[in-house]
Amino acid sequence: MMDYLRYDAVGLAKLVADGEASPAELLEAAIVQVERCNPALNAVVHKLYDHARAAIAAGLPAGRFRGVPFLLKDLDLAMRGAPLSEGSGLMAGFAADFDSTLVARYKQAGLVIFGRTNSAELGLSFTTEPLAFGPTRNPHDPALSAGGSSGGAAAAVASGMAPMAHATDGGGSIRQPAALNGLFGLKPS
Repeated sequence: MMDYLRYDAVGLAKLVADGEASPAELLEAAIVQVERCNPALNAVVHKLYDHARAAIAAGLPAGRFRGVPFLLKDLDLAMRGAPLSEGSGLMAGFAADFDSTLVARYKQAGLVIFGRTNSAELGLSFTTEPLAFGPTRNPHDPALSAGGSSGGAAAAVASGMAPMAHATDGGGSIRQPAALNGLFGLKPS
């Protein structure tokens, strides 16, 4: 199989489109990377591996990113049957019974959602250190912060767990963690 870490999201989608890799192979490579890196980084707080495998088994839409592993920030976006804790112990055990519009669009694009990333509690801090899940560490130096509030997303992408991830940004919550983790963050408006 291909070297998962050599490709960005566009490259992985092309491998799938060209028949050089399957969505299932990409997902398993992403899971291996999460299991290898996450114990030290604490970037992924909800593993949705079975959801992802079921989505692939049901057949993915022929979207632009068909088969590409993707992570959702544990803030704001509802996904049917998946936990949504907002980085807070107050939300423990909550799972939505619907997909938010953006999650539906991610799925239509063919993305394979396989986990949720750590977030500052309720997205209210520039560090990702919620009491509910503990701090996310920077993959370049685990003694340093990954930033926030999208620190889990930034650490996950920087460590190769996923080629891209969902984040939110009201006042720097994509841009600041991206910069601290050696990435770029895009704040669409």
